[in-house]
Amino acid sequence: MVAVVDDRVGYAGPAAGFTGDLPPAAPDRLLLPGLVDLHCHGGAGGGFPDDDLPAVRAAAGHHRHHGTTTLVASLVSAPAEHLHRRLDLLRPLVDAGELAGVHLEGPFLAEARCGAQDPTALLPGDPRLLEELLAGGGVVSVTLAPETAHADELVEVCRARGVLPSFGHTDATAARTAEALRAAAATGRVSATHLFNGMPPMLSRAPGPVAACLAAAGRGELVVELVADGVHLAPETVAMVFDLVGPAQVALVSDAMAAAGMPDGDYRLGALPVTVRDRVARLTTGGAVAGGTARLVDVVRSTVAAGVPLADAVRAATQTPADLLGRTGAGRLVPGARADVLVTDAELEPVAVLAAGRPLEV
Repeated sequence: MVAVVDDRVGYAGPAAGFTGDLPPAAPDRLLLPGLVDLHCHGGAGGGFPDDDLPAVRAAAGHHRHHGTTTLVASLVSAPAEHLHRRLDLLRPLVDAGELAGVHLEGPFLAEARCGAQDPTALLPGDPRLLEELLAGGGVVSVTLAPETAHADELVEVCRARGVLPSFGHTDATAARTAEALRAAAATGRVSATHLFNGMPPMLSRAPGPVAACLAAAGRGELVVELVADGVHLAPETVAMVFDLVGPAQVALVSDAMAAAGMPDGDYRLGALPVTVRDRVARLTTGGAVAGGTARLVDVVRSTVAAGVPLADAVRAATQTPADLLGRTGAGRLVPGARADVLVTDAELEPVAVLAAGRPLEV
């Protein structure tokens, strides 16, 4: 059971160890820490890369009401002036606690692996531009390709601002990726953006970035994101990664876009049109998978269905990403932590959500 005092967890443990009055028993209920999503582009019809504050708030609220109480808003590659405007729009929500921060997914990515990113908006690594984007605060993570120009300097800029560097959307060799990972891990936390996606496949004589990332995660030097929604990755792939590196090195993410919680139809991801059919989002032109339509609780459910133990799946959606962000008061149910609680039924369907001790409608 969990007891809440104001906005904090007062007690978490067996009911037999609690000395206060016990509420009526609720059979078949699971008490989970509030979920922590490091990579989310939107939901409820709104996208974080859009210039629409009410839609942005609706997207954040949609994920919060489905148990994601710590949410990082992801942008996509865009011209510098566009990114500055979006950061100006999102920073007040970060300051107010509606968002945990902003993730810049680009623009320093590999065109060969741009996926659903606008290839015309990609740029070679530019430390001065990155410094300008980070100067106003609010950004908590940046995805960059390890082979982009000045990659080491970009990581240094991130470190100076307390921002998490994440390698992804890359066509680099295993050797180049390993070199970049070693350098970044020597100075702090580092992650890999949606492992396998936006990367070449791992082959016997061309292992590529996937092999380098798995090796680094196995050594405890890297946390790998997995979009384990049943679309981006096969269930066997998800289970294999957990078996290889363990839940302390895996961060489950939704990579959700505007169509999360919405019916099939036409949407946008940044500047690019997206068509959603059978809950799968793809670029209208070209057909690349364009983010997800699942919430993080849905990803946890899919991960468990893939054969991952419930405790491991929950850790990868709570404590591991919270630690990656340096937020030790989130993503866990221990006395003194922020009282973010997701209550689900036995099928991991949300029943109730507390955010900082405040009940939300589900």
